[in-house]
Amino acid sequence: MSIKKINVNKILAIFLFSHLTIWTVIPSISNDNLPLDVIEAIAWSDGWPLGWEKHPPLSSWFPGLFFQIFGNQDWSFYFLSQIFVVLSFIVVWKFSLDFFRNKIHSLISVLLLEGIYFYNFTTPEFNVNVCQLPFWALSVLYGWRGFKDNKTIDWLLFGLFAALGILSKYLFIYLLVAMDVFFCYMIIKKKVKLKSFISLIPFFLVLLPHIVWLTENNYITLTYGLSRAAIGDLNYLNHLFNPLLFLGKQIGILVPFFIMLLFVIDKFKPKFNLGDKKLLFLITINFLPIILIFFTSLVLGAKIRTMWMTPFYLFSGVLFIYIFQSKIVLSKMKYFFSIFLILFIFSPAAYLYVSITQTDKRTDYPGKKIAKVVQENWTNNFKNKIGLVGGDEWHGGNLFYHLQSKPKWDNIFETKKTNTLKNKEDGIVIIADVDILSEICKGLFFKVENQGVCMIGVRK
Repeated sequence: MSIKKINVNKILAIFLFSHLTIWTVIPSISNDNLPLDVIEAIAWSDGWPLGWEKHPPLSSWFPGLFFQIFGNQDWSFYFLSQIFVVLSFIVVWKFSLDFFRNKIHSLISVLLLEGIYFYNFTTPEFNVNVCQLPFWALSVLYGWRGFKDNKTIDWLLFGLFAALGILSKYLFIYLLVAMDVFFCYMIIKKKVKLKSFISLIPFFLVLLPHIVWLTENNYITLTYGLSRAAIGDLNYLNHLFNPLLFLGKQIGILVPFFIMLLFVIDKFKPKFNLGDKKLLFLITINFLPIILIFFTSLVLGAKIRTMWMTPFYLFSGVLFIYIFQSKIVLSKMKYFFSIFLILFIFSPAAYLYVSITQTDKRTDYPGKKIAKVVQENWTNNFKNKIGLVGGDEWHGGNLFYHLQSKPKWDNIFETKKTNTLKNKEDGIVIIADVDILSEICKGLFFKVENQGVCMIGVRK
């Protein structure tokens, strides 16, 4: 392939459209049910809460919005996830144009991301990690533009997107701490003016409602996050084992990325000039958040779950291409594109294979079948419609998602609203453990797929 014949914008557009299409279609045709995190988010979106037990609110609002628009169309939620991924790629592309004179270098920095499975294989499940992606990218973009041009609008947008990132997942704070270190250093060096602090205005204005909710709910999401990280375990070996395990996983994740990189550079001999503000910024946003995560694990003995690192590598392509741009051999692009295509095809093929051959996954849950049985039993026995579904986020959430009457949802056992069982104004369907539910059900009780179902309504 002749470099002169490469239409960079065309290749980028084809890549983005192909990624969006493939990763929307493949899970739509191979999965029988939406993944756990998507069902949970849809259930929690009912009532547009300012936060929920596991996470801040934004990761439930977007699925909730799509549920209002498209209903229980599974493909739309896979589409939602890919919108977030592709938007992130576009922002990375826009950001990279400030760092490279040759657009081919910008293209490579985006295509390299297909070598990281966070941006392909795991993306069909819209969750807090995917939700962070565009806000992570936009915060970096406008933080950089604010530093470079010192325009008020850029600082305000930086504050806005930083707040939206926090509302996606608290782990976003690691990026902001890293960027604050850079900005503080540059303020000391008199390279950044105090105008940058104007970004705090939209940041705190957007966060304020959630902060109020958090204090009113005993900081429940923070407690959940700490429990997931296994902080508080008295096993002192965790302070050594968990950080080393974390590093090992990161190296493994990046192997395909570096294989792709090796096919486009001549020599793996980087040159560093720490007086280069562009390089210093790229090092800060790429390495410092990971270093902070590592020390969190080292000091607290925290277990860092692999998927938490999803947004951390968005700008890794820009960093490494910037470091090695003088070593890039454009005549080797045909080899780079070959490796890229292999990975681009292999990842969805592997996803399809796993989805079809493994039959005990969450995405194999017979949610539609259960909802159909429930609806038929309801129609045959009751006159009013189903107004409330009770049950946990998975079983109750699936009924909430699949039932055509679009009822309300509440985890009545967790919220201790079992007195709801006496309410007969609207029809109520509870799905839960067979033994527990059979003892308290005051209406029609039956079993379906190893779950108990209790129906209370106006009898025919």
